[in-house]
Amino acid sequence: QVQLVESGGGLVQAGGSLRLSCAASGRTFSSLAMGWFRQAPGKEREFVSAISRGGLRSSYVDSVKGRFTISRDNAKNTLYLQMNSLRPEDTAVYYCAATGGPSFSTYTGDYEYDNWGQGTQVTVSS
Repeated sequence: QVQLVESGGGLVQAGGSLRLSCAASGRTFSSLAMGWFRQAPGKEREFVSAISRGGLRSSYVDSVKGRFTISRDNAKNTLYLQMNSLRPEDTAVYYCAATGGPSFSTYTGDYEYDNWGQGTQVTVSS
């Protein structure tokens, strides 16, 4: 079982930046493909970004392309999401997720992940 702990959320004005972190334990981090999802009030959880276990491939939902950057530090067992030019519609609880998988794959469906963090709140004011 993989334990995931997110941090870095908070309140920021539109146009601002935040960096989310997700610390992983319980399994070799480099063996895990990772992803970020978010859920806004009254909405379903949606995919935000994913990265392959080797870090060579990444994917993003169209609404965050050019603004968010996913990265990982396998030596620190940590996943990151750098969020720039934040908008009020980015307000949500952000979750990191982990799954075993081939090195060169990213996973965009929440059903593909079997380990989830508790989430961190991101609020963007207009």
